[in-house]
Amino acid sequence: MTHRFKLLSVAMILPFIGSTLLSTLYTQAADKPGVLVHEFLYDKAPFPSCHASTIEQTPKGLVTAFFGGSDEGNDDVGIWVCRHDGSTWSAPVEVANGVMVANGVESAEKRYPCWNPVLYQVHDGPLLLFYKVGPNPIEWWGMLIRSEDYGQTWSAPERLPDGILGPIKNKPVPVKDALLCPSSTERKGRDWRVHLERTPDLGRTWTKTDSVADPKQFRTIQPTILFHPEGKLQILCRSGKGKIAQSWSEDDGQTWSPLTGIDLPHPDSGIDAVNLKDGRMLLVYNHTRRGRSPLNVALSKDGQMWEAALPLETEPGEFSYPAVICTPDGHAHITYTWKRKKIRYAEIDPAKLDTKPIVDGKWPG
Repeated sequence: MTHRFKLLSVAMILPFIGSTLLSTLYTQAADKPGVLVHEFLYDKAPFPSCHASTIEQTPKGLVTAFFGGSDEGNDDVGIWVCRHDGSTWSAPVEVANGVMVANGVESAEKRYPCWNPVLYQVHDGPLLLFYKVGPNPIEWWGMLIRSEDYGQTWSAPERLPDGILGPIKNKPVPVKDALLCPSSTERKGRDWRVHLERTPDLGRTWTKTDSVADPKQFRTIQPTILFHPEGKLQILCRSGKGKIAQSWSEDDGQTWSPLTGIDLPHPDSGIDAVNLKDGRMLLVYNHTRRGRSPLNVALSKDGQMWEAALPLETEPGEFSYPAVICTPDGHAHITYTWKRKKIRYAEIDPAKLDTKPIVDGKWPG
């Protein structure tokens, strides 16, 4: 692939860059086998804080979205988009905010923060951007905008039906004739519950499942969906029990097994996973019980036994809320929060990753 920056180009620009920058470029890519690109979406932005990115491939290239503003939960937080033009990322553009509209008139006073965008490119159709608006995760509601030109322009915001939030953090997946959205609710008393939502007509009508588990047994939110042989589905969930939770479905996501834990430590932070072209599964998560560093990549053949593949970030700080997709060339594309200041992007060739067993929940080496 030639449409994104590669390490080879460092040699071409060597006479024009300083030793410090060169060292940084090599640190970001050359010492991490399998990492083809590791870069920030932008150098400067009109907001100091950002979080909760999402990424999708369109026929015109990659598109990312995230929320940005003065700080998470503040009224000035909106949804921002960056697009890849084949060589670089575009500057962030705000495409949605929480300004209330009544009778076609925007309110000068009433505005709420935006949260957790999720992109989905419909085959031969629009690019969908789901997000949440509201004062907090307990009271927020689901929103949707659409783009017919792969993220350049967007439709007017649509509010989802009451009780429907859309995909809460991670990407939806196509299941038969519908879009299956991994969702969850956060209620008072840290009453967290996972459920699945289904739309057969790209967000116009909806149904939803019951909660997957009683929060007294397993408090979980923000599931991500994996496909398995014979039509089985698996969700991996953020949990409050120090380990990632899982559940299984054999009826296209209508009903789910009781939640159980998998043998990976977890600090109660966002995760994401994806099926790869080679049949394996790739998971991005924080391999720790406390904090949000390191940020790690693991691989699995069955979704339960995971092997260490790559530490994306290891220094102190917050590296969190990853999003991951797999493109037709077999590469994984990851975005994540970097210290709440920027969004970082990585392109990975899974075939070049050297995996090692994770024994007793400990990352090797």
